[in-house]
Amino acid sequence: MAISFKDKVVIVTGAGAGLGRCHALEFARRGAKVVVNDLGGKVDGSGGSSEAAMKVVEEITAAGGEAIANGASVSDRAGAETIVNDAINKWGRLDVLVNNAGILRDKSFSKMELDDFELVLKVHLLGSAYVTKAAWPHMVKQNYGRIVMTTSSSGLYGNFGQSNYGAAKLGLVGLMNTLKLEGQKYNIRVNTIAPVAATRMTENLGLPPEVMGQLKPELISPAVVYLSTEDAPTGCIIEAGAGYYSKVHLVEGKGAKLGQTVSVDDFAANFAKISDMSEAKPFNNGAEVVMKIFTPG
Repeated sequence: MAISFKDKVVIVTGAGAGLGRCHALEFARRGAKVVVNDLGGKVDGSGGSSEAAMKVVEEITAAGGEAIANGASVSDRAGAETIVNDAINKWGRLDVLVNNAGILRDKSFSKMELDDFELVLKVHLLGSAYVTKAAWPHMVKQNYGRIVMTTSSSGLYGNFGQSNYGAAKLGLVGLMNTLKLEGQKYNIRVNTIAPVAATRMTENLGLPPEVMGQLKPELISPAVVYLSTEDAPTGCIIEAGAGYYSKVHLVEGKGAKLGQTVSVDDFAANFAKISDMSEAKPFNNGAEVVMKIFTPG
């Protein structure tokens, strides 16, 4: 087993079932000490119990590993801090944070209550920010950290009935894009996984059983664990599902420079050129876009 996490401390949020459980077990299998966080609620975020997290801890310890359970909600600032504090108090450091916790409250936008919109953003986007904020100073102090966000094809490309979920998930890409820059001088690398897996969050999508059978959540964990290694890249989005893995880029076309006096008619006449993606390329930060705008040619 070449890749080892011996002496590393890992937090996985939402690790009581599904993807998070698979991530936690794989880290533990490779020698990590794991904080298994899970509120233990339903898919819509209601309810709560520490039983799910405890069961995963029992699995890890039965296999000879080290783990502790935490039942806090990531959407609560104080709760998010306890997740990190539990790692520090138990083992004195924190090396890896996997922001996996999430809920669903799907409805078309016209029928969605704003409370449901806000709650999904609070769990996915703010929850990830809260736990990351608590972890950040410890990673800065030790000059080492690996963080994995969890986005979705619903955020990257859209999905009917998931305006709240999609907005939160693409927001996490924006969070990663800034943290990858701010973390560089502290050896903190931040990446994002876009999983497609059969879990209780996807069981109502109506996919055929033979398809669901191939979307094993444990097939996402190799990518997550790799993105948490010492040799991990930073700023990567990796799509993963059913044994398929691909890097995803936000890209920008070559564009058209129309001068300092542009009318709506000018824009319309050049829209095909503006929309041409044949020479599209990614950028590492917003400053590069500004440089492109002011580079002759």
